[in-house]
Amino acid sequence: MAVTKIHPIEKTLYLALDYIMNEDKTDEKILISSFACNPKTAHLEFEQTKRECNSKAKILARHLIQAFAPGETTPEQAHQIGLELCERVLQGKYEYVLTTHIDKGHLHNHILFNNVSFETGKAYKSNKRSYHQIRTVSDDLCRENGLSVIDESYKKFKNRYSTKGKSYMEYTEFKRGNSWKNKLQLAIDKAVLKSKTYEEFLKTMEDFGYEIKIGKYLSFRHKDKRDNGRFTRAKANVLGEDYTKEKIKERIEEPSKHYIYANQKYHYEKCSYKKPDTVVDMKNNEKVKSSKGYEVWAGKHNMRTMASALNEIRKSGISSYEELDLKLKKVASDRQQLLDKIKHIEKEMKSIYSVIENKNTISENQLIYDMYMKDNEDTDFYEEYKSQIIAYEAAIKAIKNSKYQTLNIQNLSDKYIVLEQEKTALMQEYSSQNSMLHKLQQAKKNTDLYLDNHLEK
Repeated sequence: MAVTKIHPIEKTLYLALDYIMNEDKTDEKILISSFACNPKTAHLEFEQTKRECNSKAKILARHLIQAFAPGETTPEQAHQIGLELCERVLQGKYEYVLTTHIDKGHLHNHILFNNVSFETGKAYKSNKRSYHQIRTVSDDLCRENGLSVIDESYKKFKNRYSTKGKSYMEYTEFKRGNSWKNKLQLAIDKAVLKSKTYEEFLKTMEDFGYEIKIGKYLSFRHKDKRDNGRFTRAKANVLGEDYTKEKIKERIEEPSKHYIYANQKYHYEKCSYKKPDTVVDMKNNEKVKSSKGYEVWAGKHNMRTMASALNEIRKSGISSYEELDLKLKKVASDRQQLLDKIKHIEKEMKSIYSVIENKNTISENQLIYDMYMKDNEDTDFYEEYKSQIIAYEAAIKAIKNSKYQTLNIQNLSDKYIVLEQEKTALMQEYSSQNSMLHKLQQAKKNTDLYLDNHLEK
């Protein structure tokens, strides 16, 4: 199992080279390799390449670390894997120095490569995509060499629960169920359920008010501008894995594999409720006073509405006005207790989420911090890796007193899922209690108004 991380170096290249080539760490310098440069003068050669290419890049080099699980590989194999990683990722376009350290409980490679390519003259683009490529290549090499691959627990957790990419307003609306992305997802779910073919799905989405753009990605834009007038791509990192063009087609062609959407639709429709009719105030309504026809209609409407209100009251097992009052208080109390439980679970979920993030931060920066602790008086090294060192120490401090600090990310993720399921069940119960409370309140309001009108007469 190999863990990878990459950092920029702006000032301390020579110090970084001295550190990674320390003979106490590299089996007396046997485990050192380089490409297109001499390890001893690499810092000068990197700068020369930058000058020759007229590069204005501030970063001198990139420091890539590849760490292996304890006892899983040999120093020679780890070094060879590092060479192959450089070959596949850097593709012979960048000078580099590779060393394998054997001084700790786990073997790890240090790769310092020029930020500027001597072949293209362009600076290396370090971003999420390039890092993902490094991770993928490293995992592939581990598989090819019979080593385990890094635990994907954190990645799976983030893919499921991350709110990154949403504005604060969008996230708030998402929690309320009003996010335009959330509405688009619901529209797609409904359209899939109504469609037998992909073409029928597209037509249904148009009927739902969406403009459709077909290209490399399927894109939607609602005619009422709820999505800020921009097309939204049906991509996994935008709407989710179940909303790509390929997945939508699969859901239409093989609905039995996706029964969950039918259940979601049923739950959505089951939890919605029609707003009860209201008794017309015969005494104060101006329209009743000015129109005899409306007065007759209002009288009949009030009788039907009261019959409905009485029926709602009887269904709740209430036989008197006093019992209605008591029932209202009990339902309100039950609803509040459910809300308190939901808030408690949300607090636990927030705590677990925080511990998972901090544990991942610790894992990502462990090697840097270990290097720093070897000589914490090295101010140049500290300045170069200040953000990682501070993040590591903050994460350690944050989970120090947490009751979840002994659990690993997978265990925490499992516990989070259980809490999420409990919250969902409570939310359904809360919705039911909320619906009942609104119906009984309306029934009481109608009863009071109807009796008031009746007594006036």
